[in-house]
Amino acid sequence: MYIYIYCYICLSLSLSLSLCRCGGTVGAILTCPLEVVKTRLQSSSITFYISSVQLSAVNGASVARMAPPGPLHCLKAIYFAAYSTAKERLNGLLVPDSTQVHMLSAGIAGFTAITATNPIWLIKTRLQLDARNRGECRMSAVECVRRVYQTDGLRGFYRGMSASYAGISETVIHFVIYESIKRRLLQAKAATHMDEGDGSVRDASDFVGMMLAAATSKTCATCIAYPHEVIRTRLREEGTRYRSFFTSLSMVCQEEGCRALYRGLTTHLVRQIPNTAIMMCTYELVVYLLHR
Repeated sequence: MYIYIYCYICLSLSLSLSLCRCGGTVGAILTCPLEVVKTRLQSSSITFYISSVQLSAVNGASVARMAPPGPLHCLKAIYFAAYSTAKERLNGLLVPDSTQVHMLSAGIAGFTAITATNPIWLIKTRLQLDARNRGECRMSAVECVRRVYQTDGLRGFYRGMSASYAGISETVIHFVIYESIKRRLLQAKAATHMDEGDGSVRDASDFVGMMLAAATSKTCATCIAYPHEVIRTRLREEGTRYRSFFTSLSMVCQEEGCRALYRGLTTHLVRQIPNTAIMMCTYELVVYLLHR
């Protein structure tokens, strides 16, 4: 009997993580071009290749096609696992499902995911910013890893992590707003179905509401905390002159104006909002099915 229960739990967790990875992978593949454009806009060298004409800006670096990164967003399963675990533990220590629980859970999850995956995101950013003339071989991930290690050693793989830690504020804001909207939607449904039976049963409208909640919360959080994205990209550039989060923040504002801190925001929102809505809905659906 215990073996059966153990196997069931393992299979359920495996299914949950697999579905989250699938959702993240599909979203990453479909929105990869927007991710590249966003990173190029955030960079200190804004460059594009249009038809047979090369355009350059800032330091005049030329541009070529870039090697698309793999579907790395599947690593967001790490984030959801950390968030769920932290939330479960904190619910036993604090007021269950309170704002404090959501804030701490999101912060812990963000810290865990950033620390575990920063080297991978650094390589992805370097590949997206790789500028080569047409006809030249594109840099591979292995070559990129070797160049980072030769230039900066192991510390080089953790460039931009301070900006990512600052970006935890975006995660906290996102989840606090999302959980608040979701709670209000569920309360409204419970009040409506008070005399109609079990209000815990979910239908399509509930998950549409959660998608809208995720889209709203992510939009608010991104607009508030977006500058950390630009600073993180600058810190991860090859041969960058940016060294620390606050110094880089000051340099960008002084040299390019505060508007530069929001380069690529529109592209980021177009890419991120649908992706987040789908991912959160998938997560909620999996949790609901596993607890039926």
